[in-house]
Amino acid sequence: MLAPVIAAVDGSEESLAAAAWAAREAVRRERPLSLLHAWNRHPREQAETATAAQRHLALRVLRTAEERILEGCPDVVVHDEQVEGPATAALLRAAGGCDTLVLGSRGLSGFTGFLVGSVALGVVAHAPCPVVLVRAGEESADEHRLAADGSASTRTAYRDVVLGVDLADPCDEVIGYAFEAARTRGARLRAVHARRPVAPPLLGPGGIGPVDETRRTETRRAEAWQAEAWQAQTRRTDEWRAEEWRCFLAAVLHAWRDKYPGVEVVETIAEDHPRQALVRAASDASLLVVGRRDTGRPAGPRTGRVAHAVIHHAGCPVAVVPHA
Repeated sequence: MLAPVIAAVDGSEESLAAAAWAAREAVRRERPLSLLHAWNRHPREQAETATAAQRHLALRVLRTAEERILEGCPDVVVHDEQVEGPATAALLRAAGGCDTLVLGSRGLSGFTGFLVGSVALGVVAHAPCPVVLVRAGEESADEHRLAADGSASTRTAYRDVVLGVDLADPCDEVIGYAFEAARTRGARLRAVHARRPVAPPLLGPGGIGPVDETRRTETRRAEAWQAEAWQAQTRRTDEWRAEEWRCFLAAVLHAWRDKYPGVEVVETIAEDHPRQALVRAASDASLLVVGRRDTGRPAGPRTGRVAHAVIHHAGCPVAVVPHA
């Protein structure tokens, strides 16, 4: 049996948006969908009473989510399951046997429902499978380009899938997930490698300043000439380095182009911090794919600085893919 796409639901609007996105993804990837609700027994309540109440609430949450997703994806194969928490442990157990785990997110404001702060970050940091975070209000039309009249539509082409590539450590798991996402959508893949621009040297007269106006003027002219010469040299160097990095990026993706000949690929070298470059690229994307190194260490969430930033600030769903 194919590993399912799993959506964690807790009754919030964010988790319902995640469930709807997961249903569309399950159809695209030709996999079944599993809805999962985790609940915690209150330690002061009697076991039987608490269990009955929690199971009744879980059933209602799961039914609401199922009704929502079947409105948009009537052909998706849906299973549901309710498990006793803690939530992080329950989700990580489920992640061991799924293709993709989908969670709801508030983006800039953090996470919602039982996916609060450390819980969601713990799942992202330790899940052995790709984890997709879907912001509140995400709808099917948001994955598509606007219609000719500027209105939202599900009949237009998909927006780009954006892939963040670290050329110092390119990872097949991350690249492969992005190519497959682009293939199933018939979308263009935009591979982005970001590098910080070279900062100009600090210019100044030194420890002892000019003592008269003539020397001040001469110093300012010398500094202006030095700055202009530096900028011209930096531009030439940056152009050469950008082209070098672009060729390197194309070489890294060459085998994947051969494997996915139907996917259009655009390579981009961004002169910016990776976090800012990827958040900006995600503003017009259907999905942003980034990697997370799986250290194998049991203690402490380690999403990485770039992944941590984009899951809070990107305006589209974000897939965090673990790699060795």
